[in-house]
Amino acid sequence: MKNAITFEQIEDKIIFIHNQQVIIDSDVATLYGGETKEINQAVKNNPDKFPDGYIIVTPNKVKTELVKNFDRFNKLKHSSILPNAFTEKGLYMLATNLESPTATQTTIAIVETFAKVRLLSQTITELSDNPEETKQKSLMEKSREIISDLFSYDK
Repeated sequence: MKNAITFEQIEDKIIFIHNQQVIIDSDVATLYGGETKEINQAVKNNPDKFPDGYIIVTPNKVKTELVKNFDRFNKLKHSSILPNAFTEKGLYMLATNLESPTATQTTIAIVETFAKVRLLSQTITELSDNPEETKQKSLMEKSREIISDLFSYDK
């Protein structure tokens, strides 16, 4: 089995669309070691598993911005297909459709990364909202632990 996916590999793929953290279908395929069409076929074959909010079909304007801002999306420039952007919920559901040891390990890494990034964000928000010095020190320590955990996730 291939090496486990690291936080850095996943974190580099997370972008914001409509104020949501998402991973574009081609990046999902890269993480899973497959083809984009396989990922999208899993969605197409199971539409009831992907309700609103699980996948964002990127509008043409967003696709243009992706190509402009990220070199890895250059292949989308002349494509007539709009990429799918998987939210965290969409990635969870996709995992139920992909059955391989690599898919399982990749899904675990993605889920852990989203959870840790969310916890870090909550901790930082709480830190900035709390003027009490003792509580701030505790939250700073918690933030350090989360960051350390994120960047050492190479098990």
